[in-house]
Amino acid sequence: MKRSALPFVLALLLVAPARADEPAPTTPTTINSQTLDMQSTDDESTFLFTGLVIVTGNNITLTCDRLEAITLRDRKDILGDKDKTSLGQVGKFKSMLATGRVRIEQGERIATCGRAEVLPGEEKIILTLDPMVRDGGSTVVGETITLFRDQRRAVVTRPRITLPPLKDLGFPKNAPAPAAAAPAAAPANSPPALQLNLPAAQPAPAAKPAAAPTAQPTTPAGK
Repeated sequence: MKRSALPFVLALLLVAPARADEPAPTTPTTINSQTLDMQSTDDESTFLFTGLVIVTGNNITLTCDRLEAITLRDRKDILGDKDKTSLGQVGKFKSMLATGRVRIEQGERIATCGRAEVLPGEEKIILTLDPMVRDGGSTVVGETITLFRDQRRAVVTRPRITLPPLKDLGFPKNAPAPAAAAPAAAPANSPPALQLNLPAAQPAPAAKPAAAPTAQPTTPAGK
């Protein structure tokens, strides 16, 4: 049985901090792109990848046109950079924003959208700009799809879900119509029906025959 289409993006361990009871990912994360712009502040580092961006790691692949990743600098790294000239080491991910023809694949499950924002601190991923998640014959689309890590939960605004076809539960076209069910018999212990003894209707009296008209004598003319 295949897993639901919704929770698969939650397995983005490349941006999610590992918990104490979770094994650390063994597959390193690699990011390829045409250009990279890196900047660091006292607290965080920003990596901007542009052009044919491909992220692979931990049985997952992400492709997009532009990827901005922000990581929090390690405290030891900050204290060691007294002159504030070092780009710093990559620490925990703060956020990751992928835009432009975003596509995320993991096995047979695929998600596409125009914008994907990963927030490891809130353990959720927000897909916008025509987001779609497909797993086998099931597809979920909406205005926004928000996925929550380790909760098997998703919130979709204005959703439309396509599921595999259901089995035809109707009757074949050439099959005869089913026979009508016989009326159910009255229970043996049911009370007797109410009977009313009404007097028989009396016949109406016969109409008397009409009397024949009496002939009037005629008088001869001229008398």
